[in-house]
Amino acid sequence: MSDNLDALYRRVSWRLMPFLFLCFVAAYLDRVNVGFAKLQMLADLRFSDTVYGVGAGMFFIGYFIFEVPSNLLMTRAGARLWIARIMISWGVISSAMMFTNSVTTFYVLRFLLGAAEAGFFPGIILYLTYWYPAHRRARMVAVFMSGVAIAGVVGGPLSGWIMKAFDGEHGLSGWQWLFLLEGIPSVLLGIWTLFYLDDGIRDAKWLSEADKRVLEAAIAADRVGQQHLPLAQVFKSGKVWLLALVYFLFVMGLYGVSFWLPQLIKNSGVADVFHIGLLTAIPYCVAAVVMVLAARHSDRTGERRWHAACAGLAGALGLVVATAYSDNTVVALAALSVATAGILSTFPIFWSLPTAMLGGAAAAAGIAMINSLGNLAGFVSPYLVGAIKDATNSTASGIYLLAASLVAGAVLVVTMERTRR
Repeated sequence: MSDNLDALYRRVSWRLMPFLFLCFVAAYLDRVNVGFAKLQMLADLRFSDTVYGVGAGMFFIGYFIFEVPSNLLMTRAGARLWIARIMISWGVISSAMMFTNSVTTFYVLRFLLGAAEAGFFPGIILYLTYWYPAHRRARMVAVFMSGVAIAGVVGGPLSGWIMKAFDGEHGLSGWQWLFLLEGIPSVLLGIWTLFYLDDGIRDAKWLSEADKRVLEAAIAADRVGQQHLPLAQVFKSGKVWLLALVYFLFVMGLYGVSFWLPQLIKNSGVADVFHIGLLTAIPYCVAAVVMVLAARHSDRTGERRWHAACAGLAGALGLVVATAYSDNTVVALAALSVATAGILSTFPIFWSLPTAMLGGAAAAAGIAMINSLGNLAGFVSPYLVGAIKDATNSTASGIYLLAASLVAGAVLVVTMERTRR
């Protein structure tokens, strides 16, 4: 029976995960490609690092405001329709970033991009709970979230090539072509979602009735012991607020890497924008492997807290070493690889905690609340690093602050009560 169930879940995974993974690659690339655009855009538009930091972070203000409503609406509209809506709208707005010509348009477009994408990530995390019981979920979240790493692997060289090859074509700068071309795949994937994705197990025409009953029974058994809180209680839950704080501290490190990695590599002595793009792929390649292995080990042992904490501490150590040896490209890149792998490995393991605790509408609201509050770090992190860089003419103090956030997150997650396996 166990072998048959494993085979059935493999079939489900091959149907769902490559597509969801591809969608997240497109989403994350559109979210952080401003880090590459920065290498040309700031000089063209005469923006300071503080302006860049605020603009990069404005995404998360829109994200924060609309995320919980978006996730609740998905439970009503259905995953297929709502995820398609999100992807098409963010792809259009991402391409429209090419029209940035002032501080105001930069801020407004980044805010709108966040509002458009709000609900995608927590929506997929919620969607996975429709298909996978808790003891299988960390691996699936890791596969999904490895899209962050692959966006770095693909996005770095691609972004560098676009900016170098298209610069000046038809009167547009390389950074304008970057936004235009990288927004189009999201629109196409959004249209594909309408025809490919199912709202849940019961709607999957590619499953037999017997398969549906087996999968539904596994989900029903997994939901025993979950908290089905009224929505008002979700926002008062100390456990949910603690999870949001831990997530905030980990996200501080994530977006420090995402928005500043190209700059950190440039600071180590690499000048050519295409070479910077190639080198940024290395930390993400390492992270893509490590995060899946870490999540698999966490699923196998049933242990979550120490896995997340050790990953966060590794991320902090990598950031400190990379900053201390910022003038040595080889050492800095090796340390940034450790940092990126550690930081990204925290997330699939972390998301096994709230999804094991919450069910029903509480899961939709709780996951969205944790993600939206935590992602405010996406505003705070680039803003602080940018402001500190403008004040000190160095990114070092800002990166050390991000490392301290990761350490604090690791300490807090260890203090949390253990969840059932």
